[in-house]
Amino acid sequence: MSTEKDIKNTSLINDDLAPISQEKRKWGTWNYAALWISMSLCIPTYMLASSLIDGGMNWWQAILTIFLGNSIVLIPMILNGHAGAKYGIPFPVFARASFGVRGANIPAMLRAIVACGWFGIQTWIGGYAIYQMLRLWIPSLETLPKIFPAWSGLTTGPAICFFLFWLLNMFIVYLGVESIRK
Repeated sequence: MSTEKDIKNTSLINDDLAPISQEKRKWGTWNYAALWISMSLCIPTYMLASSLIDGGMNWWQAILTIFLGNSIVLIPMILNGHAGAKYGIPFPVFARASFGVRGANIPAMLRAIVACGWFGIQTWIGGYAIYQMLRLWIPSLETLPKIFPAWSGLTTGPAICFFLFWLLNMFIVYLGVESIRK
């Protein structure tokens, strides 16, 4: 018979993979809905809407297209997150049911790669938006000396704003998932 100490010493479970008890779960329907809405209403969404309008759609067609796209994406998100919300288990543990203990690393890593890519896109766009605002107040931001090699295509001002926006995001990550619930 294994003891609690034996279970804690295994690589199959840790604090991040352990189920969250019902008493510790604080997210409700409103929190999930607010998260989905905030993920749907972001700068890249506005950029997509403007490009649809630029491509020939009128404003209501662009909004309808984006709403439809977000609603379609919502279905697999709900199916994917249902077990986590109901049983308090993270995705990698849920994936073990389909892929096995070792195989669950594949969808978890694929999900992480997509998340990193999307985080990079969002961070670059957010940093560039900050750059555009700051250069109105600090015009010398445009003429900072180049510190990156020419092949990178990076100019100093936007890169600094990207890193500042990235640091802000890392602070929010450091605060934990409860910080975005609030």
